[in-house]
Amino acid sequence: MSFDLVIFDCDGVLVDSEVISCRVHAELLTAHGYPISADEVRARFLGRSAREATREVEAALGRALPADFDTQLKGRLLDAFAASLQPMPGIVAALGQIALPVCVASSGTPEKIAASLTRTALLARFAPHVFSAVQVAHGKPAPDLFLLAAAEMGAEPARCLVIEDSVPGVTAARAAGMTAFGFCGGSHCQAGDAARLAAAGAATIFDAMADLPGLIAQHLDRKETLVADR
Repeated sequence: MSFDLVIFDCDGVLVDSEVISCRVHAELLTAHGYPISADEVRARFLGRSAREATREVEAALGRALPADFDTQLKGRLLDAFAASLQPMPGIVAALGQIALPVCVASSGTPEKIAASLTRTALLARFAPHVFSAVQVAHGKPAPDLFLLAAAEMGAEPARCLVIEDSVPGVTAARAAGMTAFGFCGGSHCQAGDAARLAAAGAATIFDAMADLPGLIAQHLDRKETLVADR
């Protein structure tokens, strides 16, 4: 069985943004009375949507954050991205070697995704096939976003490959009936991430985007060999 579609997460996969995002998010939450470090933001909210993170923080605080908190966060993130965001090393060359249709499915807002891909000159490679968690009722780790992407792209879930850097993302891909590869090459990645992604169901773990085209080919070769041996 071959893949008909490769679905990329954005933050921490296409763009090396997670360190920036976690720092900005932590600074803003702390300023609003919820002291938290960037590492804690990473551990608790990586791969999840901002609205889900906000709900969790508000439940812990026992009160609502300011009504414009999400707007404040988006503004600070866009400013930080404009100043220093970079594409994931090797992603441009890897995309050039992948002959399959591709799309983006991210927990970020449409504005954040567009800004990230524009800043890193990747938007033209994917537009208009860019999907956000705001388009579905339940974000990752629910499968909704990936199922939406597959439906919009006309691909069967079982023939989709998802590239993810987070446990919620891999969990969502597996719940959607898709194959997931876990990526551990972002500047935010830490020891133990590979094991966590594998435990969540990632079929392959890798840390260099230059390896992705070959890994896709190897995975398909293994699948074909298994089918032939039956």
